Amino acid sequence: SEEPGSRLYKTGDRARYLSDGNLEYLGRLDDQIKLRGYRIEPGEIQGVLLRHPAVAEAVVILREDKPGDPRLVAYVTVSEEYEGLLRDLKQHLADLLPSYMVPTAIVVLDALPLTLNGKVNRQLLPPPSQDPMEGRGGAPRTLTEELLATIFADVLGVEHVGVHEHFFEKGGHSLLVIQVISRIRNTWNVELPVGVLFETPTVAELAEQVDRAVLESTRRVSLAPVARTHAMPASFAQQRLWFLEQLEGESALYNVPLPLHIEGDLNEQALTTAIRELVLRHEVLRTTFTEVDGGVVQIIGAVPSELKIPVIDLSEEGVEFRSTQVQRLIGQLAEQTFSLTQGPLFRSHLLKLRKDEHVLVLILHHIVTDGWSNGILIQELGKLYEAFVKGQPSPLPELPVQYADYATWQRQWLQGDRLDRQLQYWTHRLADAPSLLALQTDYPRPPVQSYRGAVRFFELPTGVSSALKELSGREGVTLFMTLLTAYKTLLFRESGEEDLVVGFPVANRNRSEIEGLIGFFVNTLVLRTDLSGNPTFQELLQQVKKVALEAYANQDVPFEKLVEELQPERNRSYSPLCQVVFGFQQERPASVVCQDVTMTFCEVERKSSKFDLTFFVEERGDQLVGSVEYSTDLFAEKTIERMIDQYRSILESVIENPKQRLREIQLRSDAALVEEELDELFQ
Repeated sequence: SEEPGSRLYKTGDRARYLSDGNLEYLGRLDDQIKLRGYRIEPGEIQGVLLRHPAVAEAVVILREDKPGDPRLVAYVTVSEEYEGLLRDLKQHLADLLPSYMVPTAIVVLDALPLTLNGKVNRQLLPPPSQDPMEGRGGAPRTLTEELLATIFADVLGVEHVGVHEHFFEKGGHSLLVIQVISRIRNTWNVELPVGVLFETPTVAELAEQVDRAVLESTRRVSLAPVARTHAMPASFAQQRLWFLEQLEGESALYNVPLPLHIEGDLNEQALTTAIRELVLRHEVLRTTFTEVDGGVVQIIGAVPSELKIPVIDLSEEGVEFRSTQVQRLIGQLAEQTFSLTQGPLFRSHLLKLRKDEHVLVLILHHIVTDGWSNGILIQELGKLYEAFVKGQPSPLPELPVQYADYATWQRQWLQGDRLDRQLQYWTHRLADAPSLLALQTDYPRPPVQSYRGAVRFFELPTGVSSALKELSGREGVTLFMTLLTAYKTLLFRESGEEDLVVGFPVANRNRSEIEGLIGFFVNTLVLRTDLSGNPTFQELLQQVKKVALEAYANQDVPFEKLVEELQPERNRSYSPLCQVVFGFQQERPASVVCQDVTMTFCEVERKSSKFDLTFFVEERGDQLVGSVEYSTDLFAEKTIERMIDQYRSILESVIENPKQRLREIQLRSDAALVEEELDELFQ
């Protein structure tokens, strides 16, 4: 370089110049390898292995026996044999190395294969054993371990889980933690706090906690079908939506549109029968509401003797006009209000585009559904349709309980000491919390929330997802916690506020009996963190983990009950307790294939926002995609685009160095913003 003071960096690569001036890469001067974005020196891992008293020789290589699945494998010879050697070596490595440097498999050999020159012949190193117990972390030794291993495998969607395998390294996350705790409750009739799985993330460790809890367990209120001899109470969440409608009148704000693009030879009669079967199967889809003696109750209606799906035929229209019409009609159908007292609260329309192309538009009121429920509805619709096309009966097993049974149980279970204990946590945690997050807005806040909104979509670079998972693993947190901490960092940089309150939705499916139900279960938890003193991202991440685990342990208190108990100052210009929200969900099925047709979710252009600002992030394969729902009364589109840029910057920056202090994290758009402001100034 001709630039004064510039430096050269030695990369460790071997190369040579070709006659045309290009460089030909010849390999490495050392053994450094790159795996999932990390540069790794196998010699460092070998050195740690040799520090173990039982290891005589060690070599570590990168193998790719299965295309697209590179992994670190260690080979050792030992000076002494003893039981549990592999488990001990794994723990030895985990104690001294970051998780991305711990080999996936360790192979014990009688001797390392050598070349004629006495060097290790890497070409002759055998692949890890394919023995069914290899890599499973050990077989169950007790009945508790055997049952827990089955629960882990079922929840994680894998064939086997060994008793020493780490739940989160196998793909576990916060939502699956709730399912594990639910299954433990259902199997052993004991209550374990959510945080216990973070502290004891293997079957062997968790089994000790379960056995201890069984000894101390007490009888719980059972969730079972209730006789329909009287009006059934609404759940706490349903009650809040009822009162909001009484206050604000009928509105489309809580309408949930579910448009499905259907390709293939559609059997309309089978589709109609499948939808009717869904209404028969789930009482909540034929439920309305009324008020009795000051309380809100559910009125479960009869199954309609005949169900007709209105068909709108667009097949004669031109392609471009047809596409525009579909979006217009979906929006129009989504804007039609529901009557909670008259019903039905579940509607369906079929748009016919061509003989082999349709759009099924399902619209539900939020009082009878949530995000998890929508997934259940589509999956069951596909299975029912396939069966009815073949002339077969419903293949779905009978539901153990209905939503009305859950609402009754919730009222009985969440009372007395249990309710007092959880309410005490929240009232202490949120005491003197700021009532409003003062984000800088483009427009003045209106005196009454209009809920007008818009949404912007974004994607994160492909490598970011795996790098964030690696970071989360090293820090002992879930991917959700890392993404939420980055959102907190963004809000801190945007507002300058050190006392941040953010809402986040949880599925609230904390019992196995309700995992297959359609209904309004989702709950919003409130996470308050202290960012005073300009902490590092790593420090904030650990605080978010601690507070999130506490919130999970007290998640039974509905948001509606919390508002009622805390009685925050009512202001119709913003939402109570929190105005900003962060949502994260695992990958959901993009489509359902059944009997010669494919049903695919359609994106819906949302024109409302219940909060000032909501970031959603979703896993899709190896990539993270997101959306930002925002109030158009407060923010301009360019401001949201800038926030998205800054969120990307924060994530990419902390991947490189999570020990940066929050104010020092360089935001990529900072310089661009200054340049834009200067341009405007001089124009």
